[in-house]
Amino acid sequence: MGLVEEKFLINKISPPIDYFLATQLMSEFISMERRFIQRDWGPAELDGGQFCEVLARIIYHIDSANLNLSKAFDDCRKYIENDSVPHVIQPRSNALHIFKVLSVIYKFRSQRGAVHISPNYTPNHMDSKFLIESVRWCMNETLRVFWNGSDEERAKSIRELLQFDVPCIGAFNDVLLVQRTDLTAEEEILVILHYAGELGFSRKDLGFYVLRPPSTITSSLQRLVSSNMRQIILLTTGKYRLTDLGEKRIRDELADKLLLT
Repeated sequence: MGLVEEKFLINKISPPIDYFLATQLMSEFISMERRFIQRDWGPAELDGGQFCEVLARIIYHIDSANLNLSKAFDDCRKYIENDSVPHVIQPRSNALHIFKVLSVIYKFRSQRGAVHISPNYTPNHMDSKFLIESVRWCMNETLRVFWNGSDEERAKSIRELLQFDVPCIGAFNDVLLVQRTDLTAEEEILVILHYAGELGFSRKDLGFYVLRPPSTITSSLQRLVSSNMRQIILLTTGKYRLTDLGEKRIRDELADKLLLT
């Protein structure tokens, strides 16, 4: 249900990644994503270091065959960059490229003053955006290298990781709820379909999740799929999903309305 889920991703990378470390990695990644979407810049910069430490231990574990849940970031990096020790990960460039980006994140947050209270630095959007995009690249590269499943599943998961999170949608067992009351019917449908990802939702699903009269949902769907808008499309599977124009509207007009306020 919805955008690629945490448990699904963990199961697809563990093994070969240690399950505890995989769980830590996804937890750090999702936390950073949600705080960034909520425009809370400070945690994105602070938590970037924790993400780096977990992923460094993952790479070290697989490359050295030694599991150490508390190994320091620099010690992991030194092993990966050492040409005199055996390396499991091949080609070596996979591990080296990830560590180059991790090192930039790790040093950037420290040297900018994000680690310690500084009278000369305040967390801002630009710095946080740089860090979150770097973390996203590392996360996607981790999936690419260590994915335990089909190439199609991996590609779909990576594409969906690049989409916005949807904090305003609550999942209560098998029921979804848009927890904002200030959206139009069209906007609520777009937000729900954004959450649905590439699989989309059927008309029956939308009738269940979108708390609007059936006639309002139908007319809104007709407008969104019309030649004048083309923001959603009805697939041959009988499900609706967003088009690129629909995703553009989410980014340009509705990003603030994805938040839970």
